[in-house]
Amino acid sequence: MITVWGRKNSVNVQKVLWALEELDVPYTRENVGGSFGGNKDADYLAMNPMGLVPVIRDGDVTMFESNAIVRYLAARFRAGVLRPAEHQSLAMAEQWMEWAQVNFAPAVGTLQMNLIRSLPEHRDQSAIVTATERSGELVKIADTWIARHDWFAGHDFSFADIVMGALFWRYAGFDIQRPATPHLMEWLDALQQREAFRRAVMAVPRAKDLADWNRIEKETA
Repeated sequence: MITVWGRKNSVNVQKVLWALEELDVPYTRENVGGSFGGNKDADYLAMNPMGLVPVIRDGDVTMFESNAIVRYLAARFRAGVLRPAEHQSLAMAEQWMEWAQVNFAPAVGTLQMNLIRSLPEHRDQSAIVTATERSGELVKIADTWIARHDWFAGHDFSFADIVMGALFWRYAGFDIQRPATPHLMEWLDALQQREAFRRAVMAVPRAKDLADWNRIEKETA
């Protein structure tokens, strides 16, 4: 059985849990990081020297970095379910996974840290404006793509939808001005029909502020 270290309200942990749920792979989870701590302990740092979540252990394999973990799980279990077997679909899945991590995730992370995980007096308003503008530009790009495809890899759901979906779900909950992205919203509606998404992502309420974040973290332990 796979062990996952990380708290359930971490978007990076949610990616991994969602992948495991889609693949029907049994796992156990240990609360680490955030208010639970433990991520700076020597034993944990031996698994992930960055001191971040998640980490997984699968037999003799221990690894960190959420996107790498999702890729590993998709290749290791139930071939073709999350990792496209056809080379063109695989190329699309890989490119959007990278796009999400390199472009979209930093903007979403800046908004998360300032709008949710900081007190109002500690928020960087300039960073919020910049990240709001940047994320708006990016979701319009993604909306144009998904308007022509059922999923980010084309016809079939893939690990690209997991990475994009976890981030976009969080982004859609921010109290900011967002451009109209009707095709992404249809895609998000489709994600919400997936039981694995509901269990791994939607089961953790989106926080409105720091107090709400801390409460949810404890309640979803």
